[in-house]
Amino acid sequence: MPDTLSTLPSDGETIAELRELYRAAEARSARLRLLSVSGRELAAATSDTLDEIVKRCAMRLAFFVGCRAASVREAEKLEKGEAGIPIQAPGEEDVTLAWLVVDGLERLADISDPEDREAFRMELEQMGLAIDRIRRERERADLVSALQSREKTLAMLLERIFTAQEEERRRVSHELHDGVAQTATALVRILDNPAQRAKLTDDADEGAINPADVARSLVSELRRVIAGLRPTMLDDLGLLPALQALGEGLEADGYRVTQTLVASPKRLSPLVETAVFRVAQEAVANIRKHAGAPCDVLIEARFDTDPLTLRIEDHGEGPSEETRKAGAQSGNNVGIEVMKERMSAIGGTLEWGAGAERGVFVEARLPAEN
Repeated sequence: MPDTLSTLPSDGETIAELRELYRAAEARSARLRLLSVSGRELAAATSDTLDEIVKRCAMRLAFFVGCRAASVREAEKLEKGEAGIPIQAPGEEDVTLAWLVVDGLERLADISDPEDREAFRMELEQMGLAIDRIRRERERADLVSALQSREKTLAMLLERIFTAQEEERRRVSHELHDGVAQTATALVRILDNPAQRAKLTDDADEGAINPADVARSLVSELRRVIAGLRPTMLDDLGLLPALQALGEGLEADGYRVTQTLVASPKRLSPLVETAVFRVAQEAVANIRKHAGAPCDVLIEARFDTDPLTLRIEDHGEGPSEETRKAGAQSGNNVGIEVMKERMSAIGGTLEWGAGAERGVFVEARLPAEN
């Protein structure tokens, strides 16, 4: 009968196996604890707490593999020659969200124990999930903020548009009442009662006013009101002739105007032409109001470039010292704000400023695709 007792393990072998099993169990427990603790923190991370939580997870990973310290760098901020382990977006191996820099560890393959390496990889996935989640939340928040800001801007623009419409109606009403209606009333009185003609003369020696002259004056006033509402030249001939007419109007008032007008290869849309013309119209009106006296004026329109540009510059007295100090701050110059809004509505920009010594310049820019 064979001696079966000789095949049984010795006490030393049994103890060694038990120690090995214990160490293996402790290692598995450590891996589970690492993933569990970090997983709970990362799942609860918010936009405000993410950076601190990711930093703690990085330090746990460093201690887990026996290294002294670790840090997390943004994807684009890994220094030249610095070794880092990529933290990638879930399901997107080619998208690196950040880099884990561990002292003494250059890559995942340097971890000798396959189970430790797998736990390390899973921890990186959890960090990638959290970073990607917060990144998307921030993008959504930024988008919502941008949409809310745009809604406020649109609401403001609509309010300004309605206000401008009411102001335009009020202006037309005054012009019709004070000019056209008065002239029409005078014409009616002359036609109804020829005896009233003598009372309407500027000089008694010249005799009665000719009704035809009054009618011509009435037609001229009507045309002036109509032109203020919508210049027919803009519809019939386009933007450049309308701009040229603005310059010629200044010349008629004694201003010395230099015009450089270059057309675009194709005609701009009616919306763009109207917006640019209104900007020019406002700039010319400001010259009449603030230049002080007829002066040199430059009107330059280049619509063959990208961006399209319109620059109107005068060498008059320019803005007051108070206006110069205030600059283009919102609310200080209503006319400028209106011009900026017109350009913003068609995707353009507008700049204005006081000249180095005298005068003011206004420059509108617009992408060529408009």
